[in-house]
Amino acid sequence: MNDDSATRPETDPIRKAILSAMNRMLSGSSKHSAGQLNVSQLAVEAGVKRWQLTHRHTDLRELFQTRARQVESSQGTHQRTVEERNDLRQRHAELQRHCAELEERVQTYAAAINLMALEYEALAEQSASSARVLPLPSRRPPCP
Repeated sequence: MNDDSATRPETDPIRKAILSAMNRMLSGSSKHSAGQLNVSQLAVEAGVKRWQLTHRHTDLRELFQTRARQVESSQGTHQRTVEERNDLRQRHAELQRHCAELEERVQTYAAAINLMALEYEALAEQSASSARVLPLPSRRPPCP
């Protein structure tokens, strides 16, 4: 019940039991309870009557509730982080599929351009060899 209880070692066996149960529950290693972070489960974990937490050791109850809120909020943050990671993984997979489609298009376009270049070369050679146009002599006399 004193404010300095956190600085001095506990001598009351009930308080010791409550504190050790609190530490087990907050670390996720409950032995005697379902592990839910509430006062009733803390009493079960500590092996004490619930009224001792609600009426006699209210400072420990408040400490537990404060720490439980902190743990739950950090778990909420963790859950959001996991959801964001899953969203990013899904987006990454979509972008990889899109990139693969674009690479396939580039290969198709490159093949088409190469084929057109070869056809152009063949047509240019064919028209050069079948040309019936003769070069005309220049009308100007050569410069002295």
